[in-house]
Amino acid sequence: MAATLVVGMLCVHLLCFGAMFLLISARLQGKKLGMEVFAVGNFLLGSAYVLQQLGGPPGWDALSVANHTLTLCAPVVYSIGALRFFGRPTPLWRPLITLALAYTAAQVAVQWVLGTAARYALLSGLSALLFLAMAAAVVQGARTFARDLHGEMCLFAVLIGGLCALNAAKFAIILQGGLPALDMGSRFQTVFYLYMSFLATVLAPSIIWLVLRRLTDELRAMAARDPLTQLLNRRGLLEGLEAHFRSRTAGPAHLLIADIDHFKHINDTYGHQVGDAVLCHVADVLKGLIRQGDLASRVGGEEFVLVCLDTDTAGALRLAERARTAIERSNAIVPLGTRPQAPIRCTVTIGLSEGFASAQELDHAMHEADAALYRGKTAGRNRIEQAGSHRVPAAASDSEPSPAPTSPAVP
Repeated sequence: MAATLVVGMLCVHLLCFGAMFLLISARLQGKKLGMEVFAVGNFLLGSAYVLQQLGGPPGWDALSVANHTLTLCAPVVYSIGALRFFGRPTPLWRPLITLALAYTAAQVAVQWVLGTAARYALLSGLSALLFLAMAAAVVQGARTFARDLHGEMCLFAVLIGGLCALNAAKFAIILQGGLPALDMGSRFQTVFYLYMSFLATVLAPSIIWLVLRRLTDELRAMAARDPLTQLLNRRGLLEGLEAHFRSRTAGPAHLLIADIDHFKHINDTYGHQVGDAVLCHVADVLKGLIRQGDLASRVGGEEFVLVCLDTDTAGALRLAERARTAIERSNAIVPLGTRPQAPIRCTVTIGLSEGFASAQELDHAMHEADAALYRGKTAGRNRIEQAGSHRVPAAASDSEPSPAPTSPAVP
């Protein structure tokens, strides 16, 4: 009687949270984070328990077959929802229908050959294997693509592992005792469904928590990045420096300001759409040059900031020269007039600060680099200037940026 009451409450819980997941997915108009799939999983499992309540004692009938099919399909649907949550688009309905048809056919075959107890054992055994695979995938995810959710993933692995153990125990009990072992008044069935109820109570709010955390993380990331180039903005740059200098082993940093030469001429001559394309091109070049852990930022207009972490002045100068040379030798492919695309070549002038050892020194470092940049602009552009010194390496002569409308090749 206690197990039957728990199953009834579990049905209501699953169906109500399924409706809630569906409402949340409707509000997430673009990126649904798998919520609509989690809703389907809840509806499947809730419907399976409704059929169990309607079907009576274990036996062979259409309700029992449908109950088993829905029960096995539900964790597969939850797995697909998890994949979508982590940004891995995965089809739902075709594999779900294929699985449902295949398992229904398998039930008929097992029932025909081995009997009703074997069909119930089949469900428990396959469920145990499925939950074992899910727990292993969650543990692997905590080490790789979901490291930012390490604590939550470990909790899920433990809970899913409990499901695996209970289904494995049910499989052994059915093999040993047959259908009488599935009596709803037995101690094992009471423990089994109490755990299922506990799991449903914990997992549903946990899924909502993960969605809220992912949305707030994305909002925080958007607030820290330039919307055009996806480089860090000033706020993101400061947060990155603070995170670096919190480490006791953090070395000094050097700051570079790179300013696109004659950018106003590009905008005035070709329009702001071309100017935006040039900014994105320079941003892509810089992102491809910096080391892992270094910071790249657009702080406004045509100015870009690179922060070299754990390096000396010579290393920062080498990066600055690589950046200047790479931009000078590359072309920004942009829309130009009635022609579909045309290359534009541009150059940058770079100012380099002295080394600094705390995030609070960011403003001073930017002032140093900006003063060096101004000297470079005055001296002729397309060069590197170091704070507190004269021009570093001589560069190509100053020239206006030029399109090459006759060919998309390098002019």
